[in-house]
Amino acid sequence: MPEQLWITELLNRFFAGPANAVLSLLHIQAKYPQAPIDNTFAMEFLVFVLLMSFFLLVRASFSVDRPGALQHIVESAEGFIQNQSHDIIGHGSEGFTPFLVVLGLFILVCNLIGLVPGFESPTASGTVTLGCALVAWFYYQTHAVRRHGAGYLKHFAGPVWWLAPLMFPIEIISHLARMMSLTIRLYANMFAGDMVTLVFFSLVPIGLPVLFLGMHMAVSVLQTYIFVLLTTIYLAGAVAEAH
Repeated sequence: MPEQLWITELLNRFFAGPANAVLSLLHIQAKYPQAPIDNTFAMEFLVFVLLMSFFLLVRASFSVDRPGALQHIVESAEGFIQNQSHDIIGHGSEGFTPFLVVLGLFILVCNLIGLVPGFESPTASGTVTLGCALVAWFYYQTHAVRRHGAGYLKHFAGPVWWLAPLMFPIEIISHLARMMSLTIRLYANMFAGDMVTLVFFSLVPIGLPVLFLGMHMAVSVLQTYIFVLLTTIYLAGAVAEAH
């Protein structure tokens, strides 16, 4: 049996049966049928519940005449993302703001929740960061096709037709490299941050680890910003009228 967080143990206690049923429909056999839910999935689920609760709370307390502190914080975050996307994408960027805000909040909470005793950062797992990168990658590719239709393929062919056999594979590799870059950058930084914090807490439980907790928080915010910024840049290139 793998080591389980308390929330993982709780989910397995009540939902091991349904989880095994879903896995069997996908023709997947859980390594531990009595504990098919792992720590990473449990933490992702917790982040999902926290964010949904947060959004419902913001919606319930929304007021045009007397906005509260929570509403101001959310509007400031939304305004920051909106201004950045407008500067990078230009006209029509407003339609991408909800996706970028939700993506950023999900990654940020996943990064920071590992600082809470008894929890782990889901983004310290490569599968989670790959999932975030895949969502961002398919999102900007989908909007590129919606904006340009079949003409989007011309982007992969290069500026002149006779370079197409060379440019097409290069462009494909370039776009796949973007996905891997998003995945590895976030995973490597969060995994390293978790390991360094854990090591120093085990060696020096008081004093010095606080410094590394601060560094971990700074890295969490910075990596979230970089992920959202790069996704915005990829969106700008995908929907640009020059295609």
